[in-house]
Amino acid sequence: MASLIPGYEYDIFISYRQKDNKGDKWVSEFVDALKTELESTFKEDITVYFDINPHDGLLETHDVDASLKDKLKCLIFIPIISRTYCDPKSFAWEHEFKVFVEQASQDQFGLKVKLPGGNIASRVLPVRIYDLDTNDIKLYESILGGVIRGVDFIYNSSGVNRPLRANEDHPQDNLNKTYYRDQINKVANAAKEIFTSLKKKNQHEDEFGKEVVITKPGSTKKLKPKIILASAIALLLILLGYFFIPKLLESPKLIEKSIAVLPFRNLSNDTAQIYFCDGFMEEILDNLQKVKGFTVRSRTSSDQYRNTQKPITAIGNELNVNYLIEGSVGREGNNLKIWVQLIDSKADKHIWSNEYLREMTIDQIFSIQSEIAKAVALELKAVLTPDEIKNIEKRPTENIDAYNDFLLGDHYAVKRTEKNLLQAIVYYESAISKDPKFALAYAGIATAYMSLVFDANWLPEGAYHKAREAVLKALDLDNDLSEAHTVLGSIKLHYDWDIKAAEKEFDTAIKLNPNNSSAYSAYATLLDIACDFNEALERFKQALALDPNSEDMRFWYGYYLYQAFKTDTAILILKKGVEDDPFSARKHYILGYVYLESGENIKAEKELEIATELDPIPQPYYLYLGVAYNRAGKPGETKRLLEKLNALEKENNKVSFGKAVLLAELGEADQSIYWLKKAYEERHQYLLYLKKSGPIIFSSIHSDSRFLVIYHKIWPDN
Repeated sequence: MASLIPGYEYDIFISYRQKDNKGDKWVSEFVDALKTELESTFKEDITVYFDINPHDGLLETHDVDASLKDKLKCLIFIPIISRTYCDPKSFAWEHEFKVFVEQASQDQFGLKVKLPGGNIASRVLPVRIYDLDTNDIKLYESILGGVIRGVDFIYNSSGVNRPLRANEDHPQDNLNKTYYRDQINKVANAAKEIFTSLKKKNQHEDEFGKEVVITKPGSTKKLKPKIILASAIALLLILLGYFFIPKLLESPKLIEKSIAVLPFRNLSNDTAQIYFCDGFMEEILDNLQKVKGFTVRSRTSSDQYRNTQKPITAIGNELNVNYLIEGSVGREGNNLKIWVQLIDSKADKHIWSNEYLREMTIDQIFSIQSEIAKAVALELKAVLTPDEIKNIEKRPTENIDAYNDFLLGDHYAVKRTEKNLLQAIVYYESAISKDPKFALAYAGIATAYMSLVFDANWLPEGAYHKAREAVLKALDLDNDLSEAHTVLGSIKLHYDWDIKAAEKEFDTAIKLNPNNSSAYSAYATLLDIACDFNEALERFKQALALDPNSEDMRFWYGYYLYQAFKTDTAILILKKGVEDDPFSARKHYILGYVYLESGENIKAEKELEIATELDPIPQPYYLYLGVAYNRAGKPGETKRLLEKLNALEKENNKVSFGKAVLLAELGEADQSIYWLKKAYEERHQYLLYLKKSGPIIFSSIHSDSRFLVIYHKIWPDN
């Protein structure tokens, strides 16, 4: 047999585990169907190697001679990826798949080829017949050096994961919505694209150098008048076009450049390197956000596609983006291997890809990150301004150990528990000890302390002072950090109670980075606190557009709808959020709060009870639960919660605001005012909500002059 291209033994080599062809002979049936399809797709006869004979010496348990290496010298390698194929102990894996990747990487064409349409494809064309375990996917991609992307022959339904049959009994029940005949056609068409590219490249190399034009002495003089005349005509045409055909010089209509960066695969054997992989992906996302012509989705929305097997088009639709970036990171010792590709998610079309093999140095790390952002901008025809280029190339540190600690800090900070936030601060401080000018590390410390107030019930006083000190240092080092202005705005809002100053910081954060969803969300919180509910909803919609797949963001959208008096839709969204995430204390709490404001006290009581059972720090929920109990005719339960707060106070917990609320609800005006003053002295963050919630939770003392004195200290213009 011979390949279409001289020097190769076969056009296609099909690799599989022998056990996957037992029983219904799925692989044999696939090969027969593919050969038939190839005959109707190619003008020439395509040679296919398939080990159909169980005694030809190519079984997994047999020793083979050098003839296998010749047979592996093919143009396209098709592995049948089953649940057992990705196994270093199997013959197919060690002596076929790995050997082909090594051979193809070193031959005249290389492992990856540029297709006629400009996309990049691998000469390994996987056919997947089962959904794979995460470890198998990572093992496969570690050898290939890229994401597994081929043609799936998988039948999926509830509790079912098996190969797609040629004649399905109930094809409409397949969740993948694929048909065997269509998938066979896709394999043949993909093979044809690769062949066309390889043949063109081969012909180009064969013809290169055949025709060499030698200019005779003196001929350049004869060409000069022609060149001058041609130049004059060209200049005239340009001038005519400039003055009389201005439309021809207009830029083409720009397409929306919406992008999501999917979680990068970790190709390292060490799972402890995941933090570096995530950090590298985050840096690329941050660089893309610096291009004002791009709309970039937040990490929290794309993070759910970690290890997903969803089709690219489905991911693009769910994230509502036109382009996706995916890649992988391998870090072994002092070597760094990065692979990145840009995909048109609507057409599932590869636009650009590149592989970077560099040393593990700070210079190389930041160089790759900036190169990727510029390459994406170039491919999407985005014109980078000098400021954007400067921002993309700006390095946060020149110390690789400091950078490593910073990435570890980010890794723990996103988990938002008290333990993880404190660990994040330790790593950020370690980064600063190695580079005292590391502005992003200071911003990380500030954000972590803010999170300790809201997620771990820390007292504002100590946490906010530390957050302020860190964020001011960050801005002193780099005043263009959008995330630092967002944190400073939150401090101005929640601790200083300075609405105008906070609004200024949020505005600055958004101007510096229009893709900063946290800044829009913080701005929405400010407007909600100030009772500008419709404008708060609009700002939150902007945050949600940048982070559309975050479950928390979708849930909070229901809250903002409720505040903007869109009650029915809001409650449907909030109830759906609780159903989807029944173990989230905060979601039950917010739904309970909405029920309480709506006067549905029994429903509020139920949701708030669940919240207190789920949260290890339930005291912030006691105040609203106590109000719900009292209004549902259970004042004894309200008193029981007040006793719990008294017990917590003895353990040095500051519970002043909660006691003020419950005492007001029980009609104890003097005691309520006393504890409200204490809350003011402690700068309790809930006091800021008096404008919005005061008439509800302090209804019995809302007209009391002593209450109004405290209220006007916080809201002097109201």
